[in-house]
Amino acid sequence: MQAAERTEYMPVSDYLAAEEASEVRHEYLGGMIYAMAGETRAHNTICLNLAAAIRDRLKNPCKLYMSGVRVNLQIRGDEYFYYPDIVVTCDPRDTHPRIVQFPKLIIEVLSESTERIDRREKFLAYTTLDSLDEYVLTAQDTPEAIIFRRVSNWAQEKTIGGTGRLGLKSLGLELSVGELYEGV
Repeated sequence: MQAAERTEYMPVSDYLAAEEASEVRHEYLGGMIYAMAGETRAHNTICLNLAAAIRDRLKNPCKLYMSGVRVNLQIRGDEYFYYPDIVVTCDPRDTHPRIVQFPKLIIEVLSESTERIDRREKFLAYTTLDSLDEYVLTAQDTPEAIIFRRVSNWAQEKTIGGTGRLGLKSLGLELSVGELYEGV
């Protein structure tokens, strides 16, 4: 994310309408909108590898979505919309074509411009979601995944290296860290 594009409050309905017409994605944080930074090729490759590895093993009713789908949450009466890199929902209440409200798993691929936000702001926001079981951060420059799980009170677990295994317990899946970084 970058600096706020609007300094005055924007209603949710105006944000949603503007976002439909915009070529640039924006996140919405309690009335303020922020333009999303562009992706690197490494970021894009890791996202595609993650999505392919998870989707091939995903069981119904779970669905995987990539960066074009927003997660909607409410914090202390304010509405938020984030664009995670990968989101998985298994909840039949998630019927909106562009918004997920009940994610089970969220994955963010870290970059220099987003790492601080992904590690703190989004971590604190996402972990307020009752449906979320796992939040995963993956690095771009080194084969590393950091997992936060609800069952362990959101304590950090780290998986490092090409021979390491990334266990996504919420989905009953295990992925090779090496396969996630193939082609990077």
